[in-house]
Amino acid sequence: MTLVAGIDTSTQSCKVLIVDALTGAIVREGRATHPDGTEVHPDAWWQACQQAIAAAGGLDDVEALAVGGQQHGMVCLDADGEVVRPALLWNDTRSAEAAEALIIELGDGDRDTGAKRWAEACGSTLVASLTVTKLRWLRDAEPANAARVAAVCLPHDWLSWRLAGHGPASQGGDADLGALLTDRSDASGTGYWSPTTGDYRRDLLNLALGRDDVTLPRVLGPHESAATLPGGAPIGPGAGDNAAAALGLGLRLGDVSISLGTSGVVSAICPTPVSDPSGLVNGFADAGGAFLPLACTLNASRIIDAATRLLGVGYDEVASLALGAQPGAGGLVLVPYFEGERTPNKPHATASMHGLTLANTTPANVARAFVEALLCCQADGLDAMVALGVRPERIFLIGGGAKSPAVRELAPGIFDGHDVIVPPDGEYVARGAARQAAWVVSGSDQPPTWPIADSMTFTGQPTPIVRSQYAAVRELTHPNH
Repeated sequence: MTLVAGIDTSTQSCKVLIVDALTGAIVREGRATHPDGTEVHPDAWWQACQQAIAAAGGLDDVEALAVGGQQHGMVCLDADGEVVRPALLWNDTRSAEAAEALIIELGDGDRDTGAKRWAEACGSTLVASLTVTKLRWLRDAEPANAARVAAVCLPHDWLSWRLAGHGPASQGGDADLGALLTDRSDASGTGYWSPTTGDYRRDLLNLALGRDDVTLPRVLGPHESAATLPGGAPIGPGAGDNAAAALGLGLRLGDVSISLGTSGVVSAICPTPVSDPSGLVNGFADAGGAFLPLACTLNASRIIDAATRLLGVGYDEVASLALGAQPGAGGLVLVPYFEGERTPNKPHATASMHGLTLANTTPANVARAFVEALLCCQADGLDAMVALGVRPERIFLIGGGAKSPAVRELAPGIFDGHDVIVPPDGEYVARGAARQAAWVVSGSDQPPTWPIADSMTFTGQPTPIVRSQYAAVRELTHPNH
């Protein structure tokens, strides 16, 4: 049996899967947690990765490895390979003002023009999540740290670099910044790489950081390898988490994935690049040579977490309560921007509940409103995809939030009556990384076929009252910008 390893270095933890390269069957696995917060020192990821690898029985018998990781995180290294400052993660919104400034600057003072130019240049209109905005924040807020930057990379790039035996001089490493590698999918989330041309836009890097003399990771093809583990096994190019999950699910052209994790993500496999000046959709690349337009919300499964705390019950009881209420929750509507929001771009907004009356303020309606709000966020993203020409053929629902029976049952109605496929619970980012590693080993033009058994399909009629109520109040946020 040929074994390969897939690693998912996510916001919350590191997961390692050791799988059969032919079938995708899991042979061993391990995990370790990451610290909380929107900025984290990358050494914490390295420590967690080592713990997860040990829990999975080590890598001595694997023939290849690849890493999937949280996107956008700003990892800055100095000339000695030392981390300049803790990495700013995708969900850190302190660079919101920097994003606005960069849009206006590229538009020569006009925001609409700037948004269009950014979308054409890198596939995305800037929001605080994208790496390029964090570099502008660094330039302005921490100029001494900005001056030390010799290389900029992303979480999965940095972890792959460490796994290949590189590292900072202070830890006995070679500090070889030229050995940094990435892939199309993660590069497309930086704001200074073009999915259309496949090239870095150093002019945009210069606009953000004030200089472009920094090392950027070499961008590899979908099944290319340019590094090895110390034992000689090749390391694949890796991928951003959403692209890795798409690879792990085996998504094909026309498929839509709706992932309900720490963030909510609607993504689709498309044959051509997409740009959306409105900023609702990011025009990323995928891990297979195509493209992955994506709409992301900062608020997703933790909306259900908030419901459990508010109602003082467990997850199963929240689901049971929600399923016991009618569509529209008796007029109760939650706008769930608990941590600001990325889509729409409201980084300083807070959550709000609308339509409260003495009659409708019941635990069942509150639970229903929270579940409907979670799904309405994702439905808005799906609408934006359709407006850009995406025609959903299959909709997959994954992530921690998809475990809720209420989310599964209500999703088809809120997604305009589309059937919804829920695969078995699994680590699809790590599975996608492992599938990429198996692709590297095979030398084939296409990744191996790994079927997924025991998926469930949910059906339902459209419930337009839910979407119309939500649309009527979603802009009524506080602060209202």
